[in-house]
Amino acid sequence: MIDSLLTAVITFVVFAAGFSAYKTREIEQTYPNIGELTDIGGYRLNAVHLPRPASADLPALVFIHGASGNLRDQLAAFAGPLSGRAEMLFIDRPGHGYSERGPAENAFPSGQADAIARLIDKRGIKSAIIIGHSFGGAIAAAFGMRHPDRTEGLLFLAPATHPWPGGVDWYYTLAAMPILGWLFTHLVVMPIGLRRVETGTLSIFHPNARPADYIMKTAPELVLRPHTFRNNATDVVNLLAYVSTHAPRYNEIKAPTVIITGDSDDIVLEELHSRGLARDIAGAELVTIRNLGHKPDYVTTDVAIAALERLAGQPRDLQMLAAQAEIRITSLTGEASQANEVSQVVTTS
Repeated sequence: MIDSLLTAVITFVVFAAGFSAYKTREIEQTYPNIGELTDIGGYRLNAVHLPRPASADLPALVFIHGASGNLRDQLAAFAGPLSGRAEMLFIDRPGHGYSERGPAENAFPSGQADAIARLIDKRGIKSAIIIGHSFGGAIAAAFGMRHPDRTEGLLFLAPATHPWPGGVDWYYTLAAMPILGWLFTHLVVMPIGLRRVETGTLSIFHPNARPADYIMKTAPELVLRPHTFRNNATDVVNLLAYVSTHAPRYNEIKAPTVIITGDSDDIVLEELHSRGLARDIAGAELVTIRNLGHKPDYVTTDVAIAALERLAGQPRDLQMLAAQAEIRITSLTGEASQANEVSQVVTTS
């Protein structure tokens, strides 16, 4: 009986680990590295660098993606609309995408901010507007505090920057554990995660529509690779204690700041994080958009670009543009509802 059970366990482990390794290779073949790895002192960060064009009217822009993401997320949202207007650097955060993890301090936003500062130096960028989405908001805030001389402005998009009640999801806690975490990420994450990519990406856009080509363009499956999922989980587990300690210091940030958030964000609550930033950073402008979820970078890209222009010193009425975006979102929501009703009628007829 014991021998049969042991055989079954070993068979499961071998099969599950083999499946995870096979799918990891398949995901990397489907979404190969589109960036360039740069040594920043014993380890390498990956980034897509778009040099400053002759027609540039904006400062250099540095984009920091959120949890479970990679550089393709912000690249797909902004590279096209901002083409010809600025030097841009889209970064895989340490341990994400194709970047190496680096030292232990890179498990915290402060360490990742310092790593990004070293990469900026390597790329010859003296200062930039730093754009952080979601988890990237905590890193953008750390960058603004630790590297003020390199920070021309800060744009926070649905940022995660302040303490919140309830902790984190159990699977992050499990994945970050020393031994159980290794087993979980190598045996369980891949088969379950592949089944949740569709619903997971829909949920981060809710209540707005997800672009039909979003998965293909942004490669969210990259986070399911065991080492990447473990790094991601460690980041998320460490965040609460980190922001609890560092949020009281946000008043040290002096760079021009804009925060764009949605009142319907179910991922990061705007009343805690975005309003908290607006309260803590002197002179920050808070732009709250009704019926917007967690992806202002995609749903209200025009408002985000106007915010970059504002941070660059150009006159822009962000509140007016937000009101226009609300009308557009309401219209799109109505069209989607009508389409669903028609589909249901056709299906039941």
